[in-house]
Amino acid sequence: MSEAAIQSDLTEAIRKRRTFAIISHPDAGKTTLTEKLLLYGGAIHLAGSVKGRRAARHATSDWMKLEQERGISVTSSVMQFEYAGYHVNLLDTPGHEDFSEDTYRTLVAADSAVMLLDNRRGVEERTRQLFAVCKRRRTPIFTFVNKCDRVGEDPLKLISDVEADLGILCHAVTWPIRRDDAFIGVYDRRQKKIHLFDRDEAHGAERVRDHVAALDSAETRELLGVATHETLLHDLELLDAAGHPFDEQQIREGELSPVFFGSALTNFGVEPFLAEFLELAPAPLARESSVGPIDPYDDKFSGFVFKIQANMDPKHRDRIAFVRVCSGKFEAGMDVKQTRTGKTLRLSAPQQFLARERTAIDEAYPGDVIGVMDRGNLRIGDTLSEREGVEFQGIPRFAPEHFTRVVLIDPMKRKQLDAGLRQLTEEGAAQVFFTSPSDVAGPTPIVGAVGQLQFDVMLHRLEHEYGVRCRLERMAGKSPRWVTGPKDEIERVARSPGRSLIYDVKGNPVVLFTDAWDLRWATEKEKSVQWHEVAP
Repeated sequence: MSEAAIQSDLTEAIRKRRTFAIISHPDAGKTTLTEKLLLYGGAIHLAGSVKGRRAARHATSDWMKLEQERGISVTSSVMQFEYAGYHVNLLDTPGHEDFSEDTYRTLVAADSAVMLLDNRRGVEERTRQLFAVCKRRRTPIFTFVNKCDRVGEDPLKLISDVEADLGILCHAVTWPIRRDDAFIGVYDRRQKKIHLFDRDEAHGAERVRDHVAALDSAETRELLGVATHETLLHDLELLDAAGHPFDEQQIREGELSPVFFGSALTNFGVEPFLAEFLELAPAPLARESSVGPIDPYDDKFSGFVFKIQANMDPKHRDRIAFVRVCSGKFEAGMDVKQTRTGKTLRLSAPQQFLARERTAIDEAYPGDVIGVMDRGNLRIGDTLSEREGVEFQGIPRFAPEHFTRVVLIDPMKRKQLDAGLRQLTEEGAAQVFFTSPSDVAGPTPIVGAVGQLQFDVMLHRLEHEYGVRCRLERMAGKSPRWVTGPKDEIERVARSPGRSLIYDVKGNPVVLFTDAWDLRWATEKEKSVQWHEVAP
């Protein structure tokens, strides 16, 4: 293939790629919407709901047993499918704030985000937190107002509240149509077409049929009824007069959010949203690096690891590194430089995903997320590139907020415990500490996590993946600070009441504080040592 043909192939592939994450407050319906997007993308043929009474199986994205038992997402999933000529990489993230680390790292790998809102509750606290992360990165944000099958807030008020609460402009692309308090369809303002949906007995498990018509046709007036048609026309006049105009540039810069209305449960409004979203969402863009922006059209491959997951296939005890492709064409078996170590690695047996289900692939393009087999060489944040010296930026690091001692039920299982804790640390799911710098094999390791629920996941995974049963002893310290300086000064400042000294796996000293006032006093007054919120 000629160089021109190769570049043309790359250009066309990038144009078709869409990589996005869904952000929401817990219980806004994120897992359900994810399922329905997969349904319309043809990746699954029957949608199952975590909470549905009649569901014969669990949500595709919730592949971990603990997720299925609790009906919550506790780990990020990658799902890929095709729709209308687009190659879609959907990054499903945990909704619970205890898993913020996993969510924030996944957002770094996305080119856009879908903000999911409950039509009764509007913007909630978790939504604000995740929106702020996207806004800092100038990530384009699309809003889907869910659960419109129930009576909720007035749509105009919802849009106004989003603008006032989050400081972003909104433009309604689809608008809900209600008749006799029932949600029956949406009007697509860009396509100038009405979608009226047929209720069926599938309870959202199958694609819903819709009837598409022009707004002002006699057929539409008859289908809607005079009162409903006039109400819709009145709403649209208000939107045209008072709403913000559609501006594609503002959308790309994260300043204007297109708003869609629907019900993931019944599938009403899902396909009009998917079609419009894929058209409006950005294709892969240039990524900042240590050598300047890396253009996706650069012919040299580059990418970064944003997630590591072990034991997705318990039978094989595997370890998968998830790599976001940033530039060039990836080919199976290619050799790349690992920037952190300077080593050359061969990326063999690449895979794409539908949650835990995998398919072997031979190639991938910018925007794609691929899984590569890892024997412990890769870390979260690693840059892989055909060029030397390239390092992508922006993978966030977090300090733990909760600490617990891990006590083995069976002391003979220490090797398995060490293996499990090491793997959880490398995945970014926990951080392990010890009571002295040389105590890396001590009897009682200490684990730190961002959220309390992470400890439940840790115990579950240790038992089911490593055969290790443990109990936890909670510690009082909540506010860690890594500290550097003379050894005797570090030990002195750590001896004060309400403080304790522990060490991370690299032997770096960490002071735990039980009192927020003492933390502020120490970091302001103790100048003989240097304080760090994360490992220096």
